[in-house]
Amino acid sequence: MSHHQNHNHSPSDYNRAFAIGVALNVIYIVVEVTYGFLAGSLALLADAGHNLSDVLGLLLAWGANYLVQRKPTERHTYGWRKSTILAALTNAIILLVAMGGIAWEAVQRFSDPSPVAGKTVIIVAAIGVVINTATALLFLSGRKTDLNIRGAFLHMAADAGVSAGVVLAGVVILATGWPWIDPVVSLAITAIILVGTWGLLRDSFNLALDAVPAGIDPEAVKTYLSDLPGVTGVHDLHIWAMSTSETALTVHLLKPDARDDDTLIEQASRELHDRFGIEHITIQWERRPELDHCGSSCQINV
Repeated sequence: MSHHQNHNHSPSDYNRAFAIGVALNVIYIVVEVTYGFLAGSLALLADAGHNLSDVLGLLLAWGANYLVQRKPTERHTYGWRKSTILAALTNAIILLVAMGGIAWEAVQRFSDPSPVAGKTVIIVAAIGVVINTATALLFLSGRKTDLNIRGAFLHMAADAGVSAGVVLAGVVILATGWPWIDPVVSLAITAIILVGTWGLLRDSFNLALDAVPAGIDPEAVKTYLSDLPGVTGVHDLHIWAMSTSETALTVHLLKPDARDDDTLIEQASRELHDRFGIEHITIQWERRPELDHCGSSCQINV
């Protein structure tokens, strides 16, 4: 079966990206902490702290990316696929907590602005923009189809933003001598990142609850199934994410005539895969409407 166009990256493709990202960021944190103390810049230390949360985020996504490839066992019949969803959810939470910390620090700085050694801060943060942008680009291609990769991408893009803000604040402080620019810029960037993270939090939370993945319209799937030749009814349609890049579907189809069952299953599986990106499909045939033993208990109104 041909693989869905969007899923041309297998999880192992990202091993190099994660390794490079983690290495670059660890080196950068060491530089930032050193110069943060030397320059007495809270902005740099806060950024280093945030970068540390990034490395954790990357390691988390990397770990899940590895676990998703583990073979199913007798107990874990789906393997460890869900781990990517948990990693994306945790990543969103880590990002929100980190941003909360930066915002809190910024608010405190308004009442007690401390002088910032501008030049050092600008140079170190500029390096950060380069490193974080480079790391984010490693995950650019996968961010649309895999929420776990999107978590890694958002984390690094957020960081590039924070560093860019530090550069901006440094330049303005050097030009004007206004120390309050530092917290203002921090708050502005925090707000921007919160907006980006909210989507990741919402999507990963929904997937953890087995909701229909964001890119799939359940109504369209139901219509497609109803229109299959010989099918007179569709019920108990469930669509959920097994991992951040794989979707499963189960459905009961009422089809009074048993002919062409196998051909139809083959056709439906292929088309559900190609049109909606659903890989794991289970179809149960029902011959007579009165055999709907499921009753109202598990009817689903899509």
